[in-house]
Amino acid sequence: MRKMHFLYFCFFFVFVLQSCKSSFKSKSLSVTKGEYIYRQYNEELFSVEPIVEIKRDLYPWEAGKASRFPKITKEFFRCKGRLLNPVRIEQKGSEILRYYDCGGTQRHSLPIRDRQEFVYPILIDLLNYLQATTGKKVMITSGHCCPEHNVYLDSSPFNQTSKHLLGAEVDFYIEGMECEPEKIIELVQEYYLQDSKYKDLKEYIVFERFKSDKTNVRTPPWFNKEIFVKLVQSTEGRDYDNRHSYPYISVQVRYDWDLQEKVVYSWDKSFRSFYRR
Repeated sequence: MRKMHFLYFCFFFVFVLQSCKSSFKSKSLSVTKGEYIYRQYNEELFSVEPIVEIKRDLYPWEAGKASRFPKITKEFFRCKGRLLNPVRIEQKGSEILRYYDCGGTQRHSLPIRDRQEFVYPILIDLLNYLQATTGKKVMITSGHCCPEHNVYLDSSPFNQTSKHLLGAEVDFYIEGMECEPEKIIELVQEYYLQDSKYKDLKEYIVFERFKSDKTNVRTPPWFNKEIFVKLVQSTEGRDYDNRHSYPYISVQVRYDWDLQEKVVYSWDKSFRSFYRR
C-alpha cells in the first residue's frame, strides 16, 4: 500500500509541475507583442562624422621622386672584392703575373677619418640628388677600392694612383638612362646651381673642359673646383667592376670642402687609411 501511495504522489507531483510550466508559457506568450519600428529618411539618434583617411608622414628615404629607392649612404661604396673571384693572369714580357682579389667587406673597412669610416660627402650628396631628380635608381659599379682590389681590376701604372683608393671616386650609371650619360652630366652641373651652399661661388658653379691627352677616355672631361667628371664610353674603361656594356660616369673629388685643401693621391692614404680584419 505504501508503494502505491508513493507512486500516486509522484504522478501527482509531475502533473502539477507540467501544468505550471504550460501555464507560464501561455502567460509569457500572451504578454509578448510584436511592434514595428518606423524611421524617416535621414532620421538618426546621433550623428557620426565620416571616416577620413590620414596618410602617414614619409620617412626621409621615401621623400621625393626616388621614394621607392633606398637613400644612398657610404655603405654603397664598400669595396666589391671577393676571395671567390678567379686568379687574374697577366703576362708582361717573359714574366707571368698572378693577381688575387681581396676579401672585400669581410676583410677590410672603408677609409678612416677621425676614427670613423669615411667617403667624401659630395659623392653621396650628388648621387642622392641624381636619384631624386630623375626618379630612377643609381647603380654604383665601383666605390672604394683597397690596393689589392684596385690592382686586381687594372694593373696599369695609370690606375695605381686612382682616387678609388681614397674613397674619393665613384663609377655609376642610372637605370633607364644607360644610353643618356650626357643628360646625367648636365644634372651634375645643375646640382651646383640648386645647392645654396655654392651660391655666388663661380669656381664651383662654372664647369670647364679638360683638354689633355693624359686621360684614358676620348671625351674631354668636365671639372670645377670640387669635382672631375669623366664620361667612359661602352668601349672604354672595362674591368671586373665595370663589366656591363653601358657607358658610365666617373666622378672624382678634387677639393675637400671641409678641410679646405686639394684631394691628391698618396701611398700613405691609400695603404694605411683603412682597418684590416
